[in-house]
Amino acid sequence: MNSATSANPLPGEGRSETPVTALEIGMFLVLLASYALNAMDRQIFPLIAADVRREFGFGLADTGLLSTIFTLGMALAGVPTGYLLARWSRKAVLQLGIAVFSLATLLTAYSSGFGDMIVYRAATGIGEAMQLTVVIAIAASYFARFRATAVGAINFSFGVGAIVGPLLGGHLIGFERNWRLPLIVFGLAGFAAMALIAVAVSQRMTEKAGTIDTRIDTRGATTMWNRNTVLLTGMSVIGGLCIYGYLGMYPTYLREHLHYTPADTGRVMSIFGGGVFASIFGGWLGDRFHPKLVLSLSFAGAGLLGVLLFSGPTGMLVQSVLSFAWGLVVSGVLYVNLAGYHIKSVRASLTNRATGVFVTTLYGAGAFAGYIIGGIAARFGWSAAGFLQITLLSVVGIALAMSLRTDRMSLRVRQP
Repeated sequence: MNSATSANPLPGEGRSETPVTALEIGMFLVLLASYALNAMDRQIFPLIAADVRREFGFGLADTGLLSTIFTLGMALAGVPTGYLLARWSRKAVLQLGIAVFSLATLLTAYSSGFGDMIVYRAATGIGEAMQLTVVIAIAASYFARFRATAVGAINFSFGVGAIVGPLLGGHLIGFERNWRLPLIVFGLAGFAAMALIAVAVSQRMTEKAGTIDTRIDTRGATTMWNRNTVLLTGMSVIGGLCIYGYLGMYPTYLREHLHYTPADTGRVMSIFGGGVFASIFGGWLGDRFHPKLVLSLSFAGAGLLGVLLFSGPTGMLVQSVLSFAWGLVVSGVLYVNLAGYHIKSVRASLTNRATGVFVTTLYGAGAFAGYIIGGIAARFGWSAAGFLQITLLSVVGIALAMSLRTDRMSLRVRQP
């Protein structure tokens, strides 16, 4: 391994960022809790997709598009949000994002057909992109020397929502026999989260700017147009197609192909959230080990799981284990480090814009992931869909990861 790109710190290297107080950590936890609620909302529609499809008579591909179209909204809002952050306070952008997301979630419950429903679903992504970009920017500023680990903490909170959302949503559907009820409950909860943030989180905390050791930062690119960002953009596109191919249509696969009940589907999807709990550890791996190793092994794991999930044993225990593994490898390691390495590819002054590029590319590809995998499944079957969209694309991801120039990234340095 090139000593210039190792993750080990110099002996005696001190912290260059301003110390974070316990009160600030508490406020950051409130922000993470709001993102966990966001994750609950996000996990609900794939769970109710079969019910929506039955009521409105949507095709399989159209249902997949509805499940993942919110990521198009995220893609459209990602880069503009990065520029908006340069002009507005982070707290203002965060609150606006939660408001847009929550209102669109509520309106989805009152949709009259495919046309207005797809608009509301896309709008949820606009709000989520604003919230996610802000929270990542705050985390990267606070923990400048451990950026991937900080992003892992954000994804950890997503894991909490990914567990609670399907479980609670499944029970709400069963309680009222109404797929609209979970959307209403979680939409209203978003406005409650806005009120909590307004009271409990100060602008002094959200606008705090951290610093990073200049010996590390000078290796990052001074422009967004650089080799590593281009390669990571390609990997983010692949990551979006893989991640949202699973998140968007795997619940439909369980319900329609394996004939799972809504409650059982919710249990399996909540176990996926348990795997996401490894996000902090996954971020530590990204801070500690070589980017080529971390990303290539993550893509290899995703490719293998793509075959097993849609072609392997159909029992609930096995599917639960595979779903947990997907959360661990793909969301807990791959997603976290794609975000972290985007930031590490550039100077600290470009953090907001790098985050915006990551959000735009990964979620932009994810917007069509459900439509594509649903179309492949309708024509060739679920086994072919998993192999073509997840396994083969993961092989391309490995090739891109091996082409990174890690000597040009702002990685931790080691004493020669």
